[in-house]
Amino acid sequence: MSSGESGMPGIFFQYELSPLMVKFTEKERSFGHFITNLCAIIGGVYTVAGLIDSLLFHSIKLIQKKMELGKLH
Repeated sequence: MSSGESGMPGIFFQYELSPLMVKFTEKERSFGHFITNLCAIIGGVYTVAGLIDSLLFHSIKLIQKKMELGKLH
């Protein structure tokens, strides 16, 4: 056996890590890009709020209908 071997069967990996350089560049975006992102966020919030409102409305209607039929304890 050579040095560093334990005699255990298996696959062993040895990594040699080298330093990496991260280059960060900041790019200014236009006002139009800002407005587009803002409209997308507002539209998404409006859509999710509409889905939640619809879910609550239909759930309440279903519960009221069951209460009228006497199926809800």
